[in-house]
Amino acid sequence: MALEIERKFLVDTSKLPPLPTPYTIKQGYIAARNATVRVRIRNKEAFLTLKGRTSGVTRSEFEYPVPLSDAEAMLTQLCERPYIDKKRYLLPYAGHTWELDIFEGENEGLIVAEIELSSEEEVFEKPEWVTVEVSDDPRYRNAYLVKHPFRTWH
Repeated sequence: MALEIERKFLVDTSKLPPLPTPYTIKQGYIAARNATVRVRIRNKEAFLTLKGRTSGVTRSEFEYPVPLSDAEAMLTQLCERPYIDKKRYLLPYAGHTWELDIFEGENEGLIVAEIELSSEEEVFEKPEWVTVEVSDDPRYRNAYLVKHPFRTWH
């Protein structure tokens, strides 16, 4: 079984280094009871991902490439609105690659950084631009942001 072990943090944008070219990501979620079902288009590639319930910062994850036209149809016909639109920047730091997500659309203003680890106990160094950890806060999960966009937070 594939596992995703991920920690998520807020970002101090004033301390960010120059950013490389981003991926453009559009993703939507299909209603499911015991899993998160995500359809993602990253640039011109498409994926269907199933994620299990989170325990700590770990959950099962299964991801499969799908034809772009199928993903576009799934987004239009099956996914809840609004979609998640964001730019993703890959930033290497101290032996890890951080994923910096700058959200657009209904979640504009939200910026988070994620790091994937090989175990929950793995030690890693945080860049100076990483601030508060939000791994345990469900509001920062993309599936939550579809139903409660960042722009509506008070």
